[in-house]
Amino acid sequence: MASESSAKFALRALSHRNYRLFFAGQSVSLIGTWLTRIATSWLVYRLTGSGAILGFIGFCGLVPTFVLAPLAGVFVDRHSRHKVIVVTQVLSMLQSFALAVLALTHVITVAEIAALQLFQGVINAFDTPARQAFVVEMVEDRRDLANAIALNSSMFNGARLLGPSIGGILIALVGEGGCFLIDGVSYLAVIASLLAMKLRLVERRGGEKHALHELREGFHYAAGSAPIRAMLLLLGVVSLVGMPYTVLMPVIASERLHGGAHTLGFLMAAVGLGALGGAVRLALRRTVLGLGRTIVNMALVFGLSLVAFAASNQLWLSLPLLAVVGYSMMSQTASTNTVLQTILEERMRGRVMAFYTMAVMGTAPFGALVAGALADRIGASWTIAGGGVICACTAAYFATQLGRLREHVWPIYRRLGILPEVAEGLRAAQDVSKPAA
Repeated sequence: MASESSAKFALRALSHRNYRLFFAGQSVSLIGTWLTRIATSWLVYRLTGSGAILGFIGFCGLVPTFVLAPLAGVFVDRHSRHKVIVVTQVLSMLQSFALAVLALTHVITVAEIAALQLFQGVINAFDTPARQAFVVEMVEDRRDLANAIALNSSMFNGARLLGPSIGGILIALVGEGGCFLIDGVSYLAVIASLLAMKLRLVERRGGEKHALHELREGFHYAAGSAPIRAMLLLLGVVSLVGMPYTVLMPVIASERLHGGAHTLGFLMAAVGLGALGGAVRLALRRTVLGLGRTIVNMALVFGLSLVAFAASNQLWLSLPLLAVVGYSMMSQTASTNTVLQTILEERMRGRVMAFYTMAVMGTAPFGALVAGALADRIGASWTIAGGGVICACTAAYFATQLGRLREHVWPIYRRLGILPEVAEGLRAAQDVSKPAA
């Protein structure tokens, strides 16, 4: 009975019909997305054999997010998030079909891949903040918000687990073009789920202020909040120097571990397995209290596990290390998302989640570009290890700031009615421990 109760608690966000529809459709579509990711990486490496080109393709896919996400956040705050997501999913489907046609007719070039990656990057710049902000409209009970975010992460990383492992097999069976075609078809599931939703009308203010004014307003709001600023900075550093390990994975699979596409699939699946474990752990949490410590600890573990992975030249050792990488990466990212979504003001949600998107995805292209160039000079392993060291050192610094940041977060939690008795009890304990005046 206890296990049944825990399972029900961990899935409580699925009691909301709209979120349940979204979860079902997105679960199918994300597997297709991961098929395309692994197929694209392997296709580029097969065509060029260059780590630098892999880094450049990664740069093309992510740099539009860095450039456009802030303005996309303003756009999301002004317009229906539901309609924005429907449009972005349709465009993403067309992008996958374009890749499929070019690959299946054997005329695809690196330049065409780069152009289509840029196009997908523009789509993602609008889709990601809209998707993040849309969660609160699908899950109206704020108490279930953290669970919905954790389930989103579980869904994403479940797809990360299945997609690459299936992709490694499908690349051998039907080629990269077949993977792109399957991905295009999979978008029909999420589009159908979005169209089946019944949403209450949410009034969005029009352009009462200039977009640049609203952008500055959102920036000042995020920069002026010590907790928001700290979480975004830590996440940005980790994404910049740590996340490019994914771009170099084909090099590691081929040169370090002497494998093929199936080896790359196993490595990516190991990351997904660890990340799925982290998401499940967060889904079982009953409180947001303590997530600040989780964010810092997981960033530290992420950095150290990257260093260990970079030193490994055995598949049996690399797989569990990548599971730790995935677990810690997802735990930090989802915990940051949860705390942000909890403490920020609704009118700023789209803009702040756009900054979150920039931190997660917008900094990564520059890291991918640098990592690709460094990999050709000093090797992929040394490049990954260097990024891990920087992640660990940054996390250690932010660990020293946790006490100060809690003082900013607790008043917000009390105002929202989140665990007031715990926060007050901890504050009272601190007051008692102080010497009398």
